[in-house]
Amino acid sequence: MPDEPIEVAALGWLARDALIETRGRARVVAPLARSAYLQAGATLIWIGAAGSPLHGRAVVAGSAVPTSLADEVTLDFADAAMWKPEDRATVIDPRAVAGAAHSLLPRLGEVGTPEGFAILLTGQALRFPFDSAAPAARALALASHGEDTDAATRAADELIGLGPGLTPAGDDFVGGLFFAREIFGPVGSRTRWRAAGEIVCARARQATHPISAVLLTDLVAGRGHAPLHDLARGLALGASAAALVDAARRLVRIGHSSGWDMLAGLLAALVPPESWHKGCIHS
Repeated sequence: MPDEPIEVAALGWLARDALIETRGRARVVAPLARSAYLQAGATLIWIGAAGSPLHGRAVVAGSAVPTSLADEVTLDFADAAMWKPEDRATVIDPRAVAGAAHSLLPRLGEVGTPEGFAILLTGQALRFPFDSAAPAARALALASHGEDTDAATRAADELIGLGPGLTPAGDDFVGGLFFAREIFGPVGSRTRWRAAGEIVCARARQATHPISAVLLTDLVAGRGHAPLHDLARGLALGASAAALVDAARRLVRIGHSSGWDMLAGLLAALVPPESWHKGCIHS
């Protein structure tokens, strides 16, 4: 007897295109407590319960995801809303973006309790198992601010695969920084940073979990979760402090510390390490 189709409320454009090709069928590759990673043809996607953050690969169910999934599922997305990030701002003022990012640092306490690599931004020491990774994280940030792509790839090598889970913290931090380079980097340097990102992603396919390697490739290409795009757009358009904090709060709810690590990578690309610990963290 065929399985009951799962009603889809919303999905990302990559997931939609993949499911059109497979007529809604997808294979379960990694079931989790309240979500699951799926393979729709050649495309990795995932499904989460109502309220889950959107992403190009995300499928948001109309209700809770069944706790027990068959090896293959059918997704009914006929009436689902499709998400794709808004067009990027065509004119970006680098100083204004950097200033807005810098202003967010003392407000991290309003966002939540920093986890993972975001702890570095508060001037505190990283906790195990990331305590030895602080020099590489700082080196990656310095390479970004110094436009040194060779140093960036070397530093990224030390961070990829670092941490537990399907999406290690080191991958998310590296991905957040390269996402910022793609979205905010000077036009004249984007070709070099894209090439560096391709090197990092090629190495990641050998050094980290396959699921994380795919998501890292997305971030390097400037494709992330909706809250990350909302935050980036807010920084580019001069959104209010409250709007930036709201987007950051939604971002850090992703995973155990994935959202915090992506936020840390984004801010590290925009604020130099010597400014990370300046100012009190509001709570």
